Amino acid sequence: MTKNGRGWRLWERYGVEQEYMIVDRKTLDVRPRADVLLRDGAGNVVSEWVKGTVGYSNELVSHVIELKSAEPLRSLVGWSTRIADEIREIDGILAEKGLRLLPTAAHPWMNPLAETVLWPHESTDIYQTYDRIFNCQGHGWANLQSTHLNLSFHGDDDFARLHAAVRAVLPLIPALSAASPYLDGRYAGYVDARLETYRHNQERVPVIAGEVIPEAVYSHAAYEKQIFARIRDSIAPYDPAGILDQHFLNSRGAIARFDRGSIEIRIIDLQECPAADLAILQMVVALLKLLCEERWISMAELQSLDTLRLRELLFRGIALGESARCEDARFMRAFGIAGTSIPFGEIWKRLWPELRGSVEPVLQNVAEQMLERGCLAGRLLAKLGRTPSHEQLRIVYGDLADCLVENRLWNDPLF
Repeated sequence: MTKNGRGWRLWERYGVEQEYMIVDRKTLDVRPRADVLLRDGAGNVVSEWVKGTVGYSNELVSHVIELKSAEPLRSLVGWSTRIADEIREIDGILAEKGLRLLPTAAHPWMNPLAETVLWPHESTDIYQTYDRIFNCQGHGWANLQSTHLNLSFHGDDDFARLHAAVRAVLPLIPALSAASPYLDGRYAGYVDARLETYRHNQERVPVIAGEVIPEAVYSHAAYEKQIFARIRDSIAPYDPAGILDQHFLNSRGAIARFDRGSIEIRIIDLQECPAADLAILQMVVALLKLLCEERWISMAELQSLDTLRLRELLFRGIALGESARCEDARFMRAFGIAGTSIPFGEIWKRLWPELRGSVEPVLQNVAEQMLERGCLAGRLLAKLGRTPSHEQLRIVYGDLADCLVENRLWNDPLF
């Protein structure tokens, strides 16, 4: 995020990226047909193109399409409506091919060993290198869809404040966004199976993901030394040609893009509709702003939160979502909450009165429903249980696909 050679300051610009699966319209099996949507004016297949304010792109696998803000946004207000309009147009295009988009953060029965098709049209040297090193035919590579939030900063002071706030908020995010309870046709053992597989998929070079919670570094120089240099040194034996860039390799739950002047949060599961996605993003931004303003504790205290303790809290959220209990008084104090044990979902409920005014009015009711009913993964588990039949999964995920096109929350039981 740059302008005239300099970066945008805190809260001046935002970026949003949302990934969707392309599936058969009837069976919902994955289909490697992103090429249907990625064509230029001459009909040639491309890896990315721009349609007005929306960018289209593909990364790695051929059954995923990414929709993103083509340029940095001045505000997140209105983006849910813009992306919902685009999805309705896409649905018409895909319907002619017997295809549709499927939301949520993981396909519930995809077999990545048999069904993964790497994108063959551009950047093939990068994708083939990733595949050679990490074997991309797995859920953590081929079956995960997320919403990425990019936040602008300029200079070390902005970065230090934003990075400290982001580190603190990451453990709370699965309580809002977990939307991937099923893999291989059954309960995966975690409400956020996408994140559980994500944190393991590059264990051959563990420094790439680190502890998922980024290290407590608060300057460009420190980040370069403690993160980027270690990534470059660790990948070198596997990538002697230097094909893989440190920015793309960095797989922490939030990554710093000093080349763009932004921090990108990557652990938010894709929801059933854009309204839900943007309600979560706006709540997260509102909370980050309060932390940066030192609403409850000083910046020095916020920056000193222990990385391993934050990681432990995040992993609890990955497993249990909003019902995971926080038993860290120091962490709770960072959000103005006293006590010794409280569910993560209750933390968000207590924070909501301070966040509500920063969420656009059309999404406030959406956010309140999500807080009351819990994360999508929990709602799915309550409906389908741990061992649903294939047909039950197909019916419910078909309704989720309808929710996507209609931009509505998933509410009503179907059987």
